[in-house]
Amino acid sequence: MTLKEYKIKFTNTLAPIYDEKEIESFFYILLESFHKLKRIDFALNPNLELNSEEISRWETSLKELEKEKPVQYILGETEFFGLPFFVNENTLIPRPETEELVSWILQSSKFRIQNSKLRILDIGTGTGCIAISLAKNLPEAEVFALDVSEKAIEVAKKNATINNVNITFLHQSILETEDLEQQFDIIVSNPPYVRNLEKEEIKKNVLDYEPHLALFVEDTDALLFYRRITQLAKKNLTASGELYFEINQYLGNEMTLLLENLGFKNIELRKDIYENDRMTRATL
Repeated sequence: MTLKEYKIKFTNTLAPIYDEKEIESFFYILLESFHKLKRIDFALNPNLELNSEEISRWETSLKELEKEKPVQYILGETEFFGLPFFVNENTLIPRPETEELVSWILQSSKFRIQNSKLRILDIGTGTGCIAISLAKNLPEAEVFALDVSEKAIEVAKKNATINNVNITFLHQSILETEDLEQQFDIIVSNPPYVRNLEKEEIKKNVLDYEPHLALFVEDTDALLFYRRITQLAKKNLTASGELYFEINQYLGNEMTLLLENLGFKNIELRKDIYENDRMTRATL
């Protein structure tokens, strides 16, 4: 079977489940992973013959996609901020919106000038994508990453090794932490923020496969993690330190009010590429 013939089968099989753009994306992600070929290579050589072993690998992945398993979990890898990351069911798949949060931190003139002195803490690190991307781009900074999940920390440690950065990992629950016991110039977090009432908006590939511990909060206290982290930041940020959050798109005003009520200033609410309220920055 040629690659062109298999693409037709691949597309027809997934057409009842995904839209055309998603199917195209899946095909080219797998093409690059399996054959080290890009879209242009396929266009130039669509009649490449697949051997039985290659067809078997494609078929296995196709069956997983039919179950709506995320392609990143099928491959065990993804890319974030131009860096390679290992992923599995113990961690959320890094999103483009979170890349925007990393960019915001890196674009700050303060960090360009003083990065050699920076101490950074990423709370709820998951894959380590935020901490590792910052460490890679601010090589003189001292970066810490905290998570309640020991399995997530194992994944993050592996990613730190893959990307050749030095991170200090902390295994603890932020909700049970009274004091972080050291000072930081930056505290950043992308904590659980999806309310149970929003589950109907969540796609099956997320709901059935990604860890709920890292996704959901109770409807009755949707800002639980933000409040606790902000309280800790009051004790553990330096005088000129900054607090960054990725947030629930529906709770931008509530987040701004929370930060104000807990004594933060210079509060900025920023939209993501999809024009949703998605991140905040504040200082003491």
